[in-house]
Amino acid sequence: MSLLAPFNKLPALNTASILLVESEEQFQQSLAVALVDEMTVTVNVRLARSLPLPVENDESRPRIDLVVFIINLTSDLSFRSAKASVKYLDPGYFLGKVCFMATNARHASVHTGLLDAVRQLAVSLHCPLLFAEDQTPEDVKSSARRLLAVLKVASGLVPNTSALFLSNLTRCTMPLDMDQPSFD
Repeated sequence: MSLLAPFNKLPALNTASILLVESEEQFQQSLAVALVDEMTVTVNVRLARSLPLPVENDESRPRIDLVVFIINLTSDLSFRSAKASVKYLDPGYFLGKVCFMATNARHASVHTGLLDAVRQLAVSLHCPLLFAEDQTPEDVKSSARRLLAVLKVASGLVPNTSALFLSNLTRCTMPLDMDQPSFD
């Protein structure tokens, strides 16, 4: 069991590598296909149910430019798995190479406490929080395009822009009154 480190391998030329982490694999497969279908850049997509990754194939694994935790807002297990997996990342990843993607936010059975917990996790780690829907293929393609824009910056394929700069622009924030206890 080792930490996944962002700079322990050399990058491949004109290639971006992304790791999609989702415990239930509902949205993960369709998003991976949509990312590979985008022909603007060569994308290596790796899928995992949770972290840590197996040590056996560490030598053949490419450098991971962006780690995306996909959290299904209708499942508490999805959130708990993502929260447990975060501790297996090297702190260097939190300099613009991690983001959270929440799915099914429009679903009627979403508990607002879970949505607040996801936002709190993203704020505490200074990471962007993206919202995505997976109901139609157009929703999946739209999510893939937004994720691809973040991936290009995180992998260094956008000139004069760093992942840390993008992270400061897109990180999730909480209103000041969210941390205060309610006296109602």
